[in-house]
Amino acid sequence: MKKTTWIGAALVLCSLPGISQARDTTHYLPFDEAVAEATAAGRLDGSVKFYLAKRPAGAQILRSGVTTSKKTNAFNKTDEAACSWALQSALIGLEKSAKAAGANAVVDIVSNYKHVEYKDSSKYECHAGAVMAGVALKANFAKVK
Repeated sequence: MKKTTWIGAALVLCSLPGISQARDTTHYLPFDEAVAEATAAGRLDGSVKFYLAKRPAGAQILRSGVTTSKKTNAFNKTDEAACSWALQSALIGLEKSAKAAGANAVVDIVSNYKHVEYKDSSKYECHAGAVMAGVALKANFAKVK
């Protein structure tokens, strides 16, 4: 390549520092808001209940240690919007798997980013960057009355 082409490419890369530098911002966001949004939009059908960091009395565990990790495109979105979408995607997958296992609830849900648990009764953990946002969850499938 010509010297001017290399110089031009270097100038373009230097002018985009947000893209050339990695970002990993941790957010702790309201769980119930994302569940309500997904249910209202019809992405979740409501047949499976979600219990963040808790288990209702009398819950019969059908499968334990279920994990999911979902990422979404965060480009041109707020971190909160991208995180909500990633969580909703994870919940959609959990709902489908829970129904297939004969469960009507996903209980003991904890964030599990890089296999480090974050347990909170109202918030989930999400990591957002310039291009991607991701949510990782660990839970149990249960039958509740």
